[in-house]
Amino acid sequence: MTVPPKPKGVVLASGGMDSLVLAAFATRESDIALLHVNYGQPTEQKELACFYKIAESLKVKELLVADIGYLKAIGGSALTDPSIAIPSADMRRQGVPVTYVPFRNAHFLCIAVSWAEVIGAKSVYIGAVMADSSGYPDCRPEFYDAMNEAVRRGTKEESGIAIRAPFVHLRKKDLILMGKSMEVPFEHSWSCYRGGEKACGRCDSCALRLRAFAEAGVPDPILYEARPEY
Repeated sequence: MTVPPKPKGVVLASGGMDSLVLAAFATRESDIALLHVNYGQPTEQKELACFYKIAESLKVKELLVADIGYLKAIGGSALTDPSIAIPSADMRRQGVPVTYVPFRNAHFLCIAVSWAEVIGAKSVYIGAVMADSSGYPDCRPEFYDAMNEAVRRGTKEESGIAIRAPFVHLRKKDLILMGKSMEVPFEHSWSCYRGGEKACGRCDSCALRLRAFAEAGVPDPILYEARPEY
Protein backbone atom coordinates (compact mmCIF):
# COMPACT_ATOMS: atom_id res chain seq x y z
CA MET A 1 0.00 0.00 0.00
CA THR A 2 1.43 3.37 -1.02
CA VAL A 3 1.74 5.88 1.81
CA PRO A 4 0.51 9.30 0.68
CA PRO A 5 3.10 12.10 0.92
CA LYS A 6 2.94 14.42 3.90
CA PRO A 7 1.66 17.94 3.27
CA LYS A 8 4.34 20.60 3.27
CA GLY A 9 4.76 22.92 6.25
CA VAL A 10 6.92 25.97 7.00
CA VAL A 11 8.48 26.04 10.47
CA LEU A 12 9.74 29.31 11.94
CA ALA A 13 13.06 28.31 13.50
CA SER A 14 14.94 30.88 15.55
CA GLY A 15 17.56 28.41 16.70
CA GLY A 16 16.01 28.47 20.17
CA MET A 17 14.83 25.61 22.33
CA ASP A 18 11.13 26.01 21.53
CA SER A 19 11.57 26.09 17.77
CA LEU A 20 13.95 23.12 17.89
CA VAL A 21 11.29 20.98 19.55
CA LEU A 22 8.67 22.44 17.23
CA ALA A 23 10.63 21.47 14.13
CA ALA A 24 11.03 17.89 15.33
CA PHE A 25 7.33 17.76 16.26
CA ALA A 26 6.26 19.11 12.87
CA THR A 27 8.19 16.42 10.96
CA ARG A 28 5.68 13.89 12.27
CA GLU A 29 2.87 15.39 10.25
CA SER A 30 4.48 17.59 7.59
CA ASP A 31 7.31 17.66 5.09
CA ILE A 32 8.97 20.70 6.63
CA ALA A 33 10.82 23.69 5.26
CA LEU A 34 12.68 25.85 7.79
CA LEU A 35 12.57 29.65 7.91
CA HIS A 36 14.95 31.79 9.96
CA VAL A 37 14.68 35.56 10.36
CA ASN A 38 17.49 37.94 11.27
CA TYR A 39 16.20 41.22 12.68
CA GLY A 40 19.26 42.86 14.21
CA GLN A 41 19.20 40.99 17.52
CA PRO A 42 22.46 40.82 19.57
CA THR A 43 22.66 37.03 19.12
CA GLU A 44 22.02 37.05 15.36
CA GLN A 45 25.12 35.03 14.40
CA LYS A 46 24.73 32.53 17.23
CA GLU A 47 21.06 31.91 16.42
CA LEU A 48 21.79 31.52 12.72
CA ALA A 49 24.52 28.95 13.44
CA CYS A 50 22.06 26.99 15.61
CA PHE A 51 19.44 27.19 12.84
CA TYR A 52 21.79 25.48 10.39
CA LYS A 53 22.75 22.82 12.95
CA ILE A 54 19.06 22.10 13.62
CA ALA A 55 18.39 21.82 9.88
CA GLU A 56 21.31 19.42 9.53
CA SER A 57 20.21 17.27 12.49
CA LEU A 58 16.67 16.97 11.07
CA LYS A 59 17.96 16.53 7.49
CA VAL A 60 15.88 19.46 6.22
CA LYS A 61 17.06 20.68 2.83
CA GLU A 62 14.53 23.43 2.07
CA LEU A 63 15.74 26.50 3.96
CA LEU A 64 15.16 30.23 3.80
CA VAL A 65 16.99 32.92 5.76
CA ALA A 66 15.28 36.33 5.63
CA ASP A 67 16.69 39.62 6.89
CA ILE A 68 14.45 42.32 8.34
CA GLY A 69 17.06 44.64 9.81
CA TYR A 70 14.54 47.47 9.60
CA LEU A 71 13.31 46.31 13.04
CA LYS A 72 16.68 47.49 14.37
CA ALA A 73 16.11 50.85 12.69
CA ILE A 74 12.64 51.04 14.27
CA GLY A 75 14.05 50.14 17.70
CA GLY A 76 11.89 50.26 20.79
CA SER A 77 13.32 47.07 22.28
CA ALA A 78 16.42 46.03 24.20
CA LEU A 79 16.93 43.40 21.50
CA THR A 80 17.12 45.96 18.68
CA ASP A 81 18.26 49.19 20.35
CA PRO A 82 21.70 49.02 22.04
CA SER A 83 20.85 52.11 24.12
CA ILE A 84 18.23 50.04 26.02
CA ALA A 85 19.88 47.66 28.47
CA ILE A 86 18.85 44.02 28.57
CA PRO A 87 17.57 43.62 32.15
CA SER A 88 18.50 40.92 34.61
CA ALA A 89 15.95 38.18 35.08
CA ASP A 90 12.96 38.86 37.30
CA MET A 91 10.37 36.09 37.32
CA ARG A 92 7.96 38.35 39.26
CA ARG A 93 8.08 41.23 36.78
CA GLN A 94 4.66 42.43 35.63
CA GLY A 95 3.75 43.95 32.29
CA VAL A 96 5.53 43.81 28.95
CA PRO A 97 9.34 43.81 29.35
CA VAL A 98 11.75 45.98 27.36
CA THR A 99 12.92 42.86 25.46
CA TYR A 100 9.59 42.77 23.59
CA VAL A 101 10.19 43.65 19.94
CA PRO A 102 7.03 45.50 18.83
CA PHE A 103 4.79 43.24 16.71
CA ARG A 104 7.80 41.07 15.77
CA ASN A 105 5.92 37.81 15.38
CA ALA A 106 3.56 39.41 12.88
CA HIS A 107 6.54 40.27 10.68
CA PHE A 108 7.81 36.69 10.99
CA LEU A 109 4.45 35.19 10.13
CA CYS A 110 3.94 37.42 7.10
CA ILE A 111 7.24 36.19 5.65
CA ALA A 112 6.37 32.58 6.48
CA VAL A 113 2.91 32.79 4.90
CA SER A 114 4.32 34.42 1.75
CA TRP A 115 6.86 31.61 1.41
CA ALA A 116 4.23 28.97 2.20
CA GLU A 117 2.02 30.28 -0.58
CA VAL A 118 4.91 30.08 -3.07
CA ILE A 119 6.08 26.57 -2.17
CA GLY A 120 2.62 25.10 -1.62
CA ALA A 121 2.84 24.61 2.14
CA LYS A 122 -0.43 24.24 4.03
CA SER A 123 0.81 24.92 7.57
CA VAL A 124 2.99 27.60 9.13
CA TYR A 125 4.31 26.51 12.52
CA ILE A 126 5.43 28.89 15.28
CA GLY A 127 6.69 27.81 18.71
CA ALA A 128 5.00 30.43 20.87
CA VAL A 129 4.48 29.47 24.53
CA MET A 130 2.06 31.88 26.22
CA ALA A 131 2.68 30.95 29.87
CA ASP A 132 6.45 31.36 29.58
CA SER A 133 6.56 34.22 27.06
CA SER A 134 7.67 36.98 29.48
CA GLY A 135 4.35 38.71 28.84
CA TYR A 136 4.83 39.29 25.10
CA PRO A 137 1.43 40.20 23.58
CA ASP A 138 2.25 38.51 20.26
CA CYS A 139 2.46 35.12 21.99
CA ARG A 140 -1.24 35.02 22.94
CA PRO A 141 -3.68 32.57 21.31
CA GLU A 142 -6.01 35.37 20.23
CA PHE A 143 -3.17 36.92 18.24
CA TYR A 144 -2.81 33.72 16.20
CA ASP A 145 -6.57 33.50 15.73
CA ALA A 146 -6.53 37.02 14.31
CA MET A 147 -3.54 36.30 12.08
CA ASN A 148 -5.27 33.22 10.70
CA GLU A 149 -8.25 35.33 9.73
CA ALA A 150 -5.92 37.76 7.96
CA VAL A 151 -4.26 34.84 6.14
CA ARG A 152 -7.64 33.48 5.06
CA ARG A 153 -8.65 36.85 3.65
CA GLY A 154 -5.29 37.84 2.23
CA THR A 155 -4.09 34.74 0.35
CA LYS A 156 -5.36 32.94 -2.74
CA GLU A 157 -8.55 31.05 -1.99
CA GLU A 158 -7.02 27.69 -2.85
CA SER A 159 -3.90 28.21 -0.70
CA GLY A 160 -5.52 26.78 2.44
CA ILE A 161 -2.68 28.00 4.67
CA ALA A 162 -3.16 27.84 8.44
CA ILE A 163 -0.90 29.26 11.14
CA ARG A 164 -0.35 26.70 13.87
CA ALA A 165 0.96 27.41 17.38
CA PRO A 166 0.69 23.91 18.89
CA PHE A 167 2.63 24.74 22.06
CA VAL A 168 0.85 27.96 22.99
CA HIS A 169 -0.95 26.45 26.01
CA LEU A 170 2.02 24.37 27.22
CA ARG A 171 4.90 25.20 29.56
CA LYS A 172 8.54 25.15 28.58
CA LYS A 173 9.15 22.17 30.84
CA ASP A 174 6.60 20.26 28.73
CA LEU A 175 8.66 21.09 25.66
CA ILE A 176 11.82 19.83 27.35
CA LEU A 177 10.17 16.50 28.09
CA MET A 178 8.75 16.32 24.56
CA GLY A 179 12.15 17.11 23.10
CA LYS A 180 13.83 14.50 25.26
CA SER A 181 11.36 11.87 24.06
CA MET A 182 12.23 12.80 20.46
CA GLU A 183 15.97 12.94 21.26
CA VAL A 184 16.36 16.47 19.90
CA PRO A 185 19.85 18.03 20.07
CA PHE A 186 19.32 20.65 22.77
CA GLU A 187 23.05 21.38 22.58
CA HIS A 188 22.36 23.02 19.20
CA SER A 189 19.84 25.53 20.57
CA TRP A 190 20.34 29.04 21.96
CA SER A 191 18.02 31.04 24.20
CA CYS A 192 20.16 33.83 25.68
CA TYR A 193 19.36 37.44 24.80
CA ARG A 194 23.03 38.45 25.00
CA GLY A 195 25.82 37.64 22.59
CA GLY A 196 28.81 35.55 23.65
CA GLU A 197 30.25 32.07 23.52
CA LYS A 198 28.39 31.15 26.70
CA ALA A 199 24.80 31.97 27.65
CA CYS A 200 24.72 34.62 30.34
CA GLY A 201 22.36 32.76 32.69
CA ARG A 202 21.03 36.09 33.98
CA CYS A 203 18.53 37.38 31.40
CA ASP A 204 14.84 36.49 31.36
CA SER A 205 15.24 34.03 28.50
CA CYS A 206 18.09 32.17 30.22
CA ALA A 207 16.09 32.11 33.45
CA LEU A 208 13.03 30.61 31.73
CA ARG A 209 15.19 28.00 30.02
CA LEU A 210 17.11 27.06 33.18
CA ARG A 211 13.89 26.82 35.19
CA ALA A 212 12.27 24.64 32.53
CA PHE A 213 15.17 22.18 32.43
CA ALA A 214 15.24 22.04 36.24
CA GLU A 215 11.47 21.44 36.45
CA ALA A 216 11.71 18.73 33.80
CA GLY A 217 14.64 17.07 35.59
CA VAL A 218 16.73 17.11 32.39
CA PRO A 219 20.33 18.45 32.19
CA ASP A 220 20.76 21.52 29.99
CA PRO A 221 23.75 20.76 27.73
CA ILE A 222 24.75 24.32 26.79
CA LEU A 223 27.38 26.36 28.64
CA TYR A 224 26.50 29.28 30.92
CA GLU A 225 28.51 32.04 32.54
CA ALA A 226 26.31 31.57 35.61
CA ARG A 227 23.59 29.07 36.54
CA PRO A 228 21.40 30.64 39.26
CA GLU A 229 18.36 28.75 40.50
CA TYR A 230 15.06 30.29 39.36
